[in-house]
Amino acid sequence: MATEIQDFDAQYWVKTRSSLDSNQSTFLIWSGAIYALVPGEKRNRLFKMVGVSVSRCIPTEEGSWDFTSRELTYYLHPETGEILRQWENPWTGELLTVMHVANNPVQGHFKGKFPARTHGDSTTFVFDIFMAYPNPLATEPKFADYSPNPTYQAAELFKLTVPTEDLLNPEILSVSKLQLYWDRIGPWVPWMKMGDRPGQLIYSAYGGKVNGFDELPQLLKDEINTRVPLYKNAPPSYLDTEDSTSWLYFQKYFDAYLAGEMFPLPQSEEV
Repeated sequence: MATEIQDFDAQYWVKTRSSLDSNQSTFLIWSGAIYALVPGEKRNRLFKMVGVSVSRCIPTEEGSWDFTSRELTYYLHPETGEILRQWENPWTGELLTVMHVANNPVQGHFKGKFPARTHGDSTTFVFDIFMAYPNPLATEPKFADYSPNPTYQAAELFKLTVPTEDLLNPEILSVSKLQLYWDRIGPWVPWMKMGDRPGQLIYSAYGGKVNGFDELPQLLKDEINTRVPLYKNAPPSYLDTEDSTSWLYFQKYFDAYLAGEMFPLPQSEEV
């Protein structure tokens, strides 16, 4: 069966990634493993992981949407799957505070055409994103042991597969039957305190949409209910602020990291 490449209007990508209903917060979850890729060393699975993105799409004009979201990803024990609050660096022996991913917001703008591969009854949107920009930590001497490289460079590889019938159905505002595959190649995260040691992190994850907060994995529900209720909903509107990253979060909360506080830091629900 041949694969056909088609260009879809932005609305089809919106209902895949999030929802055409701007009143709806859409939950996309993932789980998987994080590996260390070090020259000359064998495979080393450092962590399991679980995460969620809660998003909203807001129409701005005909055929155009603002995308706004919040993201959590937790670093878990590689065997038990328990949340790690501290981590012993196997290369240095140092016991470190684990700074879980808490990006608020992550935003974008959707318009134009989005190519996808239609094969049989399914359609797959493929996004291979390569990033390279100045490392915001590199210019401050206090971060030399954490992230000294002048350039942040990474690749994120996404595949989102949905039933073609649901994608094309005008009565469906959010395609709930979705398979997500996500791989990432990136530098050591700052809280690992790897300095300029050679090596990278490989993230390998899969997931999909869930129908509301109550269908999240129990770990995420417990964390959001007790520590970060802000992540129960997407921002109500596009936020006029810089996108959050693990590097900027580390920069902002470095003192809390050094003090051994529990991450993500508490964030109350918006009123």
